[in-house]
Amino acid sequence: MEFMFYVVPTLIAAVVIAMAVKVVKRSLELGQAWSSGLTAEARCLRTYTTTSRRGGDSGHITTTLHHVYEFTPSGGRAVRFEEENGPATTVEGDFVTVHYTADRPEKATAHAPSPVKMAAGTIGLLCFFGVMLAFCVFFMVTANDLFASDLP
Repeated sequence: MEFMFYVVPTLIAAVVIAMAVKVVKRSLELGQAWSSGLTAEARCLRTYTTTSRRGGDSGHITTTLHHVYEFTPSGGRAVRFEEENGPATTVEGDFVTVHYTADRPEKATAHAPSPVKMAAGTIGLLCFFGVMLAFCVFFMVTANDLFASDLP
């Protein structure tokens, strides 16, 4: 039974690390798209929302707005991509400016460049993930000390 005091925090730590990697990766992709200087006009093909409930039945409901865009970069082939948390004022059929990199146009973004806001959000999330990771390590060390003191 005591292995659960190591397995569960280890699984939580693994998920936290994976989420941190995802946040940093997306932040770098956005930064590269904004700094590349390549822009194109894209058309919003579809908008939809997804909902998720956090905390079980009594938790709050989170709604995420998704946009599907299509544009033609300088290479000539049409590129379609999906992006979360875009402006609610963008509807199907609207044209927006997208920023993209020449080598990975499918990682484009329709978000307006805001590197300071992105950096602040990324740093805030990484701090939160760091606290969660530190708690998992603290929990496992404390559990180890408790189990070691129970030995005769």
